[in-house]
Amino acid sequence: MIETLMANYEEAAAIILFGIGFTMLLFQRNLMKKLIGMNIMDTGVFLFLASMGYIKGRKAPIIANGVTDPARYINPVPAGLVLTGIVVSVSVTAVMLALTVRLYHRYHTLDLDDIYIISKHQTEDR
Repeated sequence: MIETLMANYEEAAAIILFGIGFTMLLFQRNLMKKLIGMNIMDTGVFLFLASMGYIKGRKAPIIANGVTDPARYINPVPAGLVLTGIVVSVSVTAVMLALTVRLYHRYHTLDLDDIYIISKHQTEDR
């Protein structure tokens, strides 16, 4: 068991990161902590994809010295997925930060329960 875990430590770290991020999304009431949890979860997914795409003993898919045998190179698709995922993650984080700032300016809190209660009272007063 320990030997298998040590041989696959990248995957184990990715699963732990994903679990930490998912737990923060579920149990934290503060929007900033939820955003940090989402980013930790993204990091776990990126680490998992990158570790699955790497094959020991193979090189980057750049043809050198005329060697075109595909068995000598790693698959570039997981690296491309990770790069695309990072771009999407940064964009989603920027939008979430902007929405969080707007919510804070309107309700003067980042606690989801407080925002719900305040918004409920505001709609009842109308």
